[in-house]
Amino acid sequence: MKFLRPIIIVQCFVFLLTAAMTVPPFFLALENEPQTALAFLSVAIACLFLAGAGFLVTRGETPTVSSKQLYLITVSSWVALSLVGATPLYLVLPDISFAGAMFESVSGITTTGGTVLVGLDTLSPGILMWRGLLQWVGGIGIVVIGIAVLPYLKIGGMRLFATESSDLSGKILPRAQVLIRNIGIVYVSLSVLAALCYWLAGMGPFDAAVHAMTTLSTGGLGNYDASMGHFNDRPIILWISSLFMILGALPFILYVSWLHGRPMALFGDRQIRGFLTFIAVVVAFLIFERWYISGTPLTEAATHVTFNVISIITTTGYASEDYTLWGSWAVVVFFYLMFVGGCSGSTSGSVKFFRYQVSWVMLRNQLRLMRHPNGVFTYKYNGRIVTDDIIRSMIGFSFFFALTIAAIALALSLTGLDFITSLSASVAAVTNVGPGLGNIVGPAGNFSSLTDTAKWLMSIGMLLGRLEIMTVIVLLTPTFWRT
Repeated sequence: MKFLRPIIIVQCFVFLLTAAMTVPPFFLALENEPQTALAFLSVAIACLFLAGAGFLVTRGETPTVSSKQLYLITVSSWVALSLVGATPLYLVLPDISFAGAMFESVSGITTTGGTVLVGLDTLSPGILMWRGLLQWVGGIGIVVIGIAVLPYLKIGGMRLFATESSDLSGKILPRAQVLIRNIGIVYVSLSVLAALCYWLAGMGPFDAAVHAMTTLSTGGLGNYDASMGHFNDRPIILWISSLFMILGALPFILYVSWLHGRPMALFGDRQIRGFLTFIAVVVAFLIFERWYISGTPLTEAATHVTFNVISIITTTGYASEDYTLWGSWAVVVFFYLMFVGGCSGSTSGSVKFFRYQVSWVMLRNQLRLMRHPNGVFTYKYNGRIVTDDIIRSMIGFSFFFALTIAAIALALSLTGLDFITSLSASVAAVTNVGPGLGNIVGPAGNFSSLTDTAKWLMSIGMLLGRLEIMTVIVLLTPTFWRT
């Protein structure tokens, strides 16, 4: 019980959080949809009961947390939240299997943005709000994990961004509380600002609130089957969305530093400069192609190219139109962009941009060594030395990232999906982008036609990708469970 105590305590807080999340959708459904309101009330009561029972079992002094327990806490929290998140969907929606409900829940919590639901335009406001809340909570959850947990666990090179809050000790809770409070203030403030901007641009209050949550979390679950294409008659909304998707893909800990009087921590960060420069180059190239070569009006080309490129690179997954119809070259470009994510400590997924920058530093030094075999070259990034353990961690992450995509794509193909659908769906899940390629899972489609087996496979892929692969895989090794 001593070993399990911190794990159970965290799950109790997860249940309390989930119970609180049911309040907005409950009141939205209370007047016109009593069955939906009852489902959310039932989930809230069950969560409160489980939390109360857990706190009674674990009452006593506050335990310290080891790295072994931290792995279990991280994975079990995401699984528990996914299961609870799927429950009201399964209870309310008439034609959804539990596999489908689980897919929708995992997609929300991991901020992936793929959906198995159709008819979103007429769906219950309570369910739409629930989907938005799942993404919003999942977004801030992964920010906290990316800043406070993964650097300590040395996952995928995250040690480069280690802070005091990543040092596990008896004093971790006070430091973690300060960190979470500051990040929460920034996250809530940006969410409110996004909702206000959407509302001023012409969205209704409900749409503005839900889309603010799914934009800043870089999640991409919208209220309409046409995604953000529903608002194509108001291009300003697409530009506002582009701005807040970028803000969600930047390191939140640097926002905190900015608020504490260190603005250069944000503007002088190498990762941010590289990320924004990359977006600018890709957008400029595609705008030129769409305007000069394809003949699309410049303002229209600029709006849709900027929006869709940012949506994919930040792994939000919104779409304003079917960009696969732009030409075969566009399919290839957007497939490549699925492998590029935002910054470390942000809400975005995929391969964080710093990994490409560090890889370039390693390649450049290797070329120097080939010319000067006796030279001594240090690996430095953002003014910090890249140690051997960080390099090993990045190599391990890259290998298992590619292996996971390949394995899930193979498994999906065995369910009857074609090559493009299998591969792009696997990439979309593991990178947490959302839409894949092709007629079935592309930006103009969704995942509703997939078999339950395929939905379970993609749910696993989304969780693996969101938790940086290694956090989950380490639990499968025999050495992890040895005392």
